[in-house]
Amino acid sequence: MKINIVTLGKLKEKYWQDAEQEYLKRLSVFAKINIIELKEEKFDEKSNHEVIKTKEAEKILKAIPKDSYVIVLDKEGKQFSSEELSQKITIQQSSFTAKSAVTADKFNNITMIIGGPLGLHKSIFDIAKEKISFSKLTFTHQMMRVILLEQIYRSFMISEDRKYHW
Repeated sequence: MKINIVTLGKLKEKYWQDAEQEYLKRLSVFAKINIIELKEEKFDEKSNHEVIKTKEAEKILKAIPKDSYVIVLDKEGKQFSSEELSQKITIQQSSFTAKSAVTADKFNNITMIIGGPLGLHKSIFDIAKEKISFSKLTFTHQMMRVILLEQIYRSFMISEDRKYHW
C-alpha cells in the first residue's frame, strides 16, 4: 500500500523531524509512505488570501499522484475514532489489491493533504473523496504531520490486532 502525504512547508525543528522519522520507520513494514513537501507561499496581512490559496492549490494539484484516493484534512471534515480510521484505511487497502473491472474508481494509493496556514482552496476540496478532521482544535502544520503519521501507524496496529492501541 502506498500513502502520500502532501503538505505545505517543511519540518523545521529537529524534534518534529525525529518524530516523523520514527513513525516512517515504524510504518515501513505496513506501507510505503511518501512525504511530498511543497513550498508555502509567503504572505502578510495585506496579501490577498484567495490568491495565495490559489497558488498553493496549483502546486498541490500537480503533486497528487494519479489514481489517488484523495483525503483532505480539514477542521470541518468528519471526525473518526482511531478504530474507524483503521477500518477506512483497511477498506482502501483491500480495494487496491482486489480491483474489479466493474469498479469505476480505481485507486492505487491514498493521498492525504495538509493545507497551509490559510487553509485550502476550493479546488482541492472539489477533488477530495473525503474530508476528515482530527479535532475542532487547530494544530500547527508540523504538529499535524506527526499526528497524522501516528494515527496512520495506529490504524495499521489496530488492523493487525496489536497491543499499541489498547
